[in-house]
Amino acid sequence: MHRARAWAQLRALAELLEAPVTTSLEGKSAFPETHPLSLGSGGVAMPRAVFEHVRDADVVFGIGASFTATPFGIRFPTAGKTFVHNTLDPGDLNKNVPTEHALLGDTALALDLLIEAVRERLGGGPRGRAGGVAGRIQEQTKPWLDSWMPYLTSDETPLSPYRVIWDLLHLVDVERTIITHDAGSPRDELSPFWRPVAPHSYLGWGKSTQLGYGLGLAMGAKLARPDRLCVNVWGDAAIGMTGMDLETCARAGIPILSVLFNNFAMAMEDRIMATSRERFGTTDISGDYATTARAFGLHGERVTEPGRIVPALREAIAATEAGTPALVEFVTTREKKYSTFDYASYQG
Repeated sequence: MHRARAWAQLRALAELLEAPVTTSLEGKSAFPETHPLSLGSGGVAMPRAVFEHVRDADVVFGIGASFTATPFGIRFPTAGKTFVHNTLDPGDLNKNVPTEHALLGDTALALDLLIEAVRERLGGGPRGRAGGVAGRIQEQTKPWLDSWMPYLTSDETPLSPYRVIWDLLHLVDVERTIITHDAGSPRDELSPFWRPVAPHSYLGWGKSTQLGYGLGLAMGAKLARPDRLCVNVWGDAAIGMTGMDLETCARAGIPILSVLFNNFAMAMEDRIMATSRERFGTTDISGDYATTARAFGLHGERVTEPGRIVPALREAIAATEAGTPALVEFVTTREKKYSTFDYASYQG
């Protein structure tokens, strides 16, 4: 979808069909998530509306998507579903989902033709069911979001990473912000709650890319769009992989904002590495990254209290606007909680 730059056509077709829209993590920001027909994005973590619509749909239309099976994407149960698949690559067809209707070709051109055909079938315009669809999405989204508000607004210390994300979301101009997660926990904490409205304003990734990849993405985004606030959200394991390139940001004058969650551990691996952690401390990490950032020439601050989250972010953003890259290190809880759903066992 992003590669075809078919964002306007996607919105036009969704409004014509009055159909709910979800994106993959890589496709996030192709459809504005403030739109009443938006479910949000799918992946390892996702809003409840995404899960329930994917589970209950009898027709799924994949637009500019590969439908590749991956633990980092939406897992589509196929029983009782009809799949319509638009892709440029014939190797994607029937690879992981059974495709009954294949639309092979450029996504923008395919959507142009489809919009014309659907408009003719509908007699010129939609039939007025969008309000009911949007109402169902809201019925799913509100209780889900309400259940997360204790984490999104938590005053506890160590800090909740969700509180940092929530405060950042409500501090910045989302439309003029380009943000990316890192692998692991930052990805699964950020993606369900960040609601992009402009194409290419969320750089989603996953699969086999290494920890620390988000730093380079944010640097590249800033070089391409110097007028935007460019943010990478990462953890202490990720900065351990590529953190020396913060010096590159300072030396080369690339004023990005790095939001670092430091819980002194690769906590996502606590369960599966329990034995090696107990014997060898394999998931434990240490470091004072704000001090390191200042030594490299960045604006750097370590935050341990919830009342300091917004002021620290505001000062860091001001530093980037003045041309200085910034890192704000938030000391966060080791406890992990993700918005995940099990397709096999979930009973609604």
